[in-house]
Amino acid sequence: MRPSARDRVIILGSGPNRIGQGIEFDYCCVHAAMAIRERGIESVMVNCNPETVSTDYSTSDRLYFEPLTSDDVAAVIEAERAACVDGARVRGVIVSLGGQTPLKLAHSLDPALVLGTPVASIDAAEDREQWSAICSRLGLRQPAGDVATTLDEARSIAARIGYPVLVRPSYVLGGRAMEIVYDDAALTRVMTNLTSAHGALAREGGVSKSRPILLDSFLEDAVEVDVDAIRDASGALYVAGIMEHVEEAGVHSGDSACALPPQTLSPAAIETLHEYTARIAEELQVVGLINVQYALKDDLVYVLEANPRASRTVPFVAKATGVALAQVAVRVMLGESLAQLADAGFVPRSTPEPSFVSVKEAVLPFSRFPGVDILLGPEMRSTGEVMGIGESFGIAFAKAQLAAGTRLPDEGQVFFSLADRDKVEGLSLAAELRRLGFRLAATVGTAGYLRAHGVEVETLVGKVGLGDMGVNAVALIASGDVQLVVNTPSGSGAHVDGATIRAACVAHAVPCLTTLKAGFAAVKGIEDTRREGWRVASLQELHS
Repeated sequence: MRPSARDRVIILGSGPNRIGQGIEFDYCCVHAAMAIRERGIESVMVNCNPETVSTDYSTSDRLYFEPLTSDDVAAVIEAERAACVDGARVRGVIVSLGGQTPLKLAHSLDPALVLGTPVASIDAAEDREQWSAICSRLGLRQPAGDVATTLDEARSIAARIGYPVLVRPSYVLGGRAMEIVYDDAALTRVMTNLTSAHGALAREGGVSKSRPILLDSFLEDAVEVDVDAIRDASGALYVAGIMEHVEEAGVHSGDSACALPPQTLSPAAIETLHEYTARIAEELQVVGLINVQYALKDDLVYVLEANPRASRTVPFVAKATGVALAQVAVRVMLGESLAQLADAGFVPRSTPEPSFVSVKEAVLPFSRFPGVDILLGPEMRSTGEVMGIGESFGIAFAKAQLAAGTRLPDEGQVFFSLADRDKVEGLSLAAELRRLGFRLAATVGTAGYLRAHGVEVETLVGKVGLGDMGVNAVALIASGDVQLVVNTPSGSGAHVDGATIRAACVAHAVPCLTTLKAGFAAVKGIEDTRREGWRVASLQELHS
């Protein structure tokens, strides 16, 4: 390699794309390269995915198209050091922008070389016992829980904290193999899969004391919130964005739509989120980006987890606020303060308050996999993200749906099939759709509840396999006479019926909503679009 008298910084990319680790992290790595080069420092990219922008030869000063392994990274560092002349040096390695893959390599590096948040802090946030101790020390509320390595330990924890329980492996991205269980039978099934020699965690080396299974009390009907922030070495904190999820807690954050600014959170809740995020970032001695996930239930704020690294929401927040978060984070890692960056105009002095609403929506690949159930849960399934921006939440949501491939209907018939627990709230949703002029179809039980409470249902739909009780559900969807389906299943029998209905929606390209929160968001989108219409503007116009 040609010798150089300029310092250099090495960026570890995200490697092959997969569920939970995609182009969002490549965005962060590309912006890191831009910030480093603007500082007059050579940027060195290590990545092995030809489908990324970071592996374009024009992105960095040098590209090592090599596997992301400890040996290969060590060889790159050695080669870069050998090429330094006239006092030049390797300033460090950035591991916090490429997702879980580079984070796992951090332990193989000299800690003095890791730029930004210390590796020990990253471990503390991932390790259940350390993280629980941190939250207790800071006086932060967490869902009750513990760790287990065997089925007996898991049963003991579930008996103590009560069902439902969220079961999740440690050190995975995208909620892989995560599941919500409601009884002992489901817990046995999940734990057997996770702990068996050929189970879901076999490629990670299985379950061990250092990689246990985490079990937490699941907060049903809670509102989930993401907070992205940047802290500098002096302790100053910039909260870049607070995102309120559309779906309830229990749907993976990568699959849930979310709105910025938050639409239903009280000023007191927002103040608490700021305060908790500042405490966590200070305790972990974060230098750079941090993402904290919260759940709000009964006016109480619970901390779910903290990730002292770039999250997949960074590109969304950057585009929604006009602040290049990844670039700001890299400048902070290289020693600049937030105050200096604010003076230079790179970052605001406080959390931006846009005059418009931005909505992020997941792009799901179900049309390519006929027969796969589209029901969302704690394990991430999306393969991409889109966003919509509008003068109101409804318009932004409708635009995001269209970008993800779903056009909300303006007229026609909506088919309801609701779980018993959802019928009270579903009544309000059905009444709203009737007010907007939609006709309603519903399964026998749902129709009976709606009619008993004064909401007209024109078409009665029989359960799957029981067509004599009403119109066949699959045939109705296939006929083209249904423009939207709202299906919230529960129980084993209802789950089978729901899966059949949802599969028919995929086969016939009928939009299907599996949560009532998404249903109310759709109503807002339809109503606001009718009233105000859409205005199209570029990001440059919005942030000028």
